[in-house]
Amino acid sequence: MTGSGSPASLIKSLANNSDRNSLATRMRRARFALFLELLGRLPGHVEILDIGGTQEFWSLMLPGDPGDIRVTLLNLEHQRVSSRHFVSASGDARAMPQFADRSFDVVFSNSVIEHVGSYVEQAKMAAEIRRVGKRYFVQTPNKRFPLEPHFLFPWFQYLPAAIRAGMLQRFNVGWYQRIPDAAAARAEVNSIQLLTRRRFVSLFPGAGLHVERFAGLAKSFTVFDGWN
Repeated sequence: MTGSGSPASLIKSLANNSDRNSLATRMRRARFALFLELLGRLPGHVEILDIGGTQEFWSLMLPGDPGDIRVTLLNLEHQRVSSRHFVSASGDARAMPQFADRSFDVVFSNSVIEHVGSYVEQAKMAAEIRRVGKRYFVQTPNKRFPLEPHFLFPWFQYLPAAIRAGMLQRFNVGWYQRIPDAAAARAEVNSIQLLTRRRFVSLFPGAGLHVERFAGLAKSFTVFDGWN
């Protein structure tokens, strides 16, 4: 469902987070500016846990010296890091027994919570974020935004799972290569559970909410708490 010069290719170029000049990166920078404003309130050394993060993301957002911070990058598998400001750790965001209560000054997460499973599993991740962090900054795409952000197809998230899986079996869809196996395609489309504003906010009681908008529509939500 893609081709050079096609509408799908144009959408992918606009949504490419690896391109420093793409629309998606510019929007991420604007969102990250809010995080930096909050971070600037903290004195001294800051320990950050980034759930699902990469050194590449931080280098893109902070191209210079990041200052007196250390970022622990938590992923399912260890990642290679090349700076004293980063530490790689492996684990599951839904259960992080390797980290003590309030062991991080900040927990940061960008477009991850929609990947951990059902609402029950998402609630486990949210509870762990609140446990291990003194404060947090967590973002997720809005389920009700017309363009699904992973498959880059309008209203894809509202199609029946069988149709979504069938499309993925037959075509490259968004950031995903074609998956011919029916069970694997079904598992892939079901692995993403986007959240509405109401559902997302309910995971983080009492948190502040930032709404990122595109063309007047709510594109993503960020919750933050503990910064006062």
